[in-house]
Amino acid sequence: MPKTAENAARTGTIERNTAETEIAISVNLDGDGTYDVSTGIGFLDHMVEQFSKHSLIDVSMKVKGDLHVDQHHTTEDSAIALGQAIAEALGDKAGIGRYGHAYSPMDETLSRVALDISGRPYVVWNAGFTQEKLGEWDTELIEHWFHSVTQAAGITLHVELIYGKNNHHICESIYKGFARAMRIAVERDPRKGGAIPSTKGQLGG
Repeated sequence: MPKTAENAARTGTIERNTAETEIAISVNLDGDGTYDVSTGIGFLDHMVEQFSKHSLIDVSMKVKGDLHVDQHHTTEDSAIALGQAIAEALGDKAGIGRYGHAYSPMDETLSRVALDISGRPYVVWNAGFTQEKLGEWDTELIEHWFHSVTQAAGITLHVELIYGKNNHHICESIYKGFARAMRIAVERDPRKGGAIPSTKGQLGG
């Protein structure tokens, strides 16, 4: 059901079971950054934990995937389910800030993330990696993770690596920037009350 009351709990829960993955995810947009993440891919766990901690969105994510095949299904399906849970928690998006942006420095690396919870998923990705893996996670799947989560959540996302050399720092800087931008965008603006932040009277469609 759409969440329209200004004091309604903004939570979302998704269970997604296929022949390739079994996923249970819950989020609380009004949390404190508590997380419990297990995907079977250590570096992906670390990035989702960073997202939760710095967005203040509580995330519980349990994934069993066909990692004996490769990491694609686990990465993609968990991102889709996370995006669906965020969309469910947002409801009709009444009263949210809608837009968020962040510069995210990490040592020699600086990235910029800007987003709009518009209901119109779109990704502009100007970043890259110079090694094939971070831990055991294939770096080609990082951009795909962002495409999947934003498609499911209905987010327009722009990611730019301004500069950086260390691949770990680049990835973590982007995730932290995404988290901080999401924190701004999902927060309720008391001046808006329960108004939908669009002249259309709705977001998406």
